[in-house]
Amino acid sequence: MRTLSVTASFTLISLLFGVATAAEPDMSRVNPEGQLPDDARLGELRNLRDEYHPWTPPTELTAWQTLSKQIREQILVSNGLWPLPPRGELDPTVHGVIERGDYTIAKVFFASYPGHYVTGNLYRPKNIDGPIPGVLCPHGHWSDARFYDAGDEAAADILAQGGEKYLSGARHHIQARMVQLARMGCVVFHYDMVGYSDSDQIAHREGFTDAEAALRLQNFMGLQTWNSLRALDFLASLPEVDSNRIGVTGASGGGTQTFLLCAIDPRPTVAFPAVMVSTGMQGGCICENASYLRIGLNNIALAAAFAPRPMAMSGADDWTIEIETKGLPELKQVYSLFGKADLVDAQCFPQFKHNYNQVSREYMYQWFNQHLDLGLDSPVAHQDFWPATTEELSVFNEEYPRPEDATDAVGLRRYLTALSNDQFEELIPESGDDVDEYRRVVGTAARVMFDSDVPSRDEIDSEITNTDKRDSYTALNGTVGRVDGGEAIPWLLFVPRNFQGRFVFWVDGEGKTVLLNENGEPSATVRRLLEAGIAVASADLFLTGEYLNSADDEATFEVDENYVGYTFGYNRPLLANRIRDILTIVGGIQRSQNVSRVDLVGTGAAGVWALLARGLLGERIEQTIVDLQGFAFEKVRETSDPMMVPGALKYGDVGGLAALAAPSRLHVSGIADVPKRSLAPLQEVYKASGADGQLRLSAEGLTASDVAELLLQ
Repeated sequence: MRTLSVTASFTLISLLFGVATAAEPDMSRVNPEGQLPDDARLGELRNLRDEYHPWTPPTELTAWQTLSKQIREQILVSNGLWPLPPRGELDPTVHGVIERGDYTIAKVFFASYPGHYVTGNLYRPKNIDGPIPGVLCPHGHWSDARFYDAGDEAAADILAQGGEKYLSGARHHIQARMVQLARMGCVVFHYDMVGYSDSDQIAHREGFTDAEAALRLQNFMGLQTWNSLRALDFLASLPEVDSNRIGVTGASGGGTQTFLLCAIDPRPTVAFPAVMVSTGMQGGCICENASYLRIGLNNIALAAAFAPRPMAMSGADDWTIEIETKGLPELKQVYSLFGKADLVDAQCFPQFKHNYNQVSREYMYQWFNQHLDLGLDSPVAHQDFWPATTEELSVFNEEYPRPEDATDAVGLRRYLTALSNDQFEELIPESGDDVDEYRRVVGTAARVMFDSDVPSRDEIDSEITNTDKRDSYTALNGTVGRVDGGEAIPWLLFVPRNFQGRFVFWVDGEGKTVLLNENGEPSATVRRLLEAGIAVASADLFLTGEYLNSADDEATFEVDENYVGYTFGYNRPLLANRIRDILTIVGGIQRSQNVSRVDLVGTGAAGVWALLARGLLGERIEQTIVDLQGFAFEKVRETSDPMMVPGALKYGDVGGLAALAAPSRLHVSGIADVPKRSLAPLQEVYKASGADGQLRLSAEGLTASDVAELLLQ
């Protein structure tokens, strides 16, 4: 291998960092003692109730098409629906038809999962001539849901405010929407959220908030989104429904379900999410939040995934009050990429509080009339109606009791875990032909979970703080981050005089001081590598080293104690930040054409960080050496654990995610206390890849001397 000159070594340094400033440097620190890195991640975490959640859409169609695909994948992964569960026969029960003159109401239930039932009412025009449009209506968090009755006193206030024209609508605004759409010539399925009305097998907001649920991405949002998909299957299967004319509309929590369903399923042709799409509060319930859902995104971006199909939204005197000036312009920009800016619209009615009243419904009626080709005279005015009682709308009765196999949250989660395990086992490749599918599914999940890829040269922002030139090497430190990421990762680099193009990036749980001895000089192991012409770098990954006020501090990352999705729905997990830092620095190292090879080493607590990062690094890393120290995700018991990564157990634990490294050279030490099942996928994928010889497993942990021996073999 050729040896680079001293000039070439400094060319490398300048390419990696820029211009140096040196004065009696302390190479163990980049920032002065007591000063934390100027890293944006040290600020307040995002929160669902933040006043402003901005999002800037791409300005080119190809960039948007790439992003919209990623948004759909992010929704599915966060909802625990990647890959989608199997769609069995629904075998719906439709009964108890109520006659209302020009329309009818039927009662419906079917199992979306074995033992878990979707319940609702089917509204249909009395006389149907040929296939007609279908409209799916998820409801929000109004009391009693499908059975909602505002009562006389509240109804009187609504009438006085001008929100409704008729008492029937003022008391029963939810029914009013279904009735009017049926009278307009649509088949309407109105179904329950989990824990409301007849869907009371599982209490709303309960049963899916512990660490085990998080590690398997079992959450309320995913359950309701799956129910919505199956409700759409039911509606589209009806012989009287034109499956090419499907509308979806709901308000509040039902608005959330509207834009989620419309983002991930191509069948809806028109959408109207009411009082939910905004740059303000993003949804306050656990059924509107899931880990990873809004990292880098907001509800505007999620709704934009419906483009270029026609969508309109209503706003009110709530978190959607600014929709016309914050949100709609961004949506118009996305739709304009298709030349269809007129197919997205929003109107705010600030005279009303959070609602789906007659004023906003009539706005929706016009939109559906136009885009479902109903052919009605415009404007479509809401009509009075005869409300059905709770008893009439109830799905279960003596003749049609709740099925005996109906299960609670415990039973459903037991089924979901078994299903997820089966789906993962089916992904394990038996030959090289199956490896690509494993990479597609698990690799996509890992990209979402760790919110990262390797940045390009132009995406790296770096700066030298100190340099120290010695006879046989040059030491320098500084910060590195991504141009748009706000990171300022302190790192330390040693470049030998006889640099030969090979780099070792060594990460440790204690930070970059792993490269130094007690005197602040390169350790004996680092000196061995430098003598061999190998450059060595390390860094203080997020909340290690200089990110802590003292060496005795422990990394803290406050997780909402009520529900992990309230934190990780908007912010990367701590482990994901550290993996992202590894990818950032590898991107920084590879800015120079003088670097011909990069090896990755992970010791201490950083062993697992490096191992998981390796799966996202592709061919950029020649060899990886890590010490697992007995870690497996099945050992995580609390949502506050710094190693909490929602979904890690769904995708095969540490071995399943690490298997993305195949077929590269990989040495994993410290596995004596790792459960065999946690590492089995790693071995099986390497075997299927024909790379058995590239994977070495060792029960014992790594010493610094071991690292040097392995690197110099």
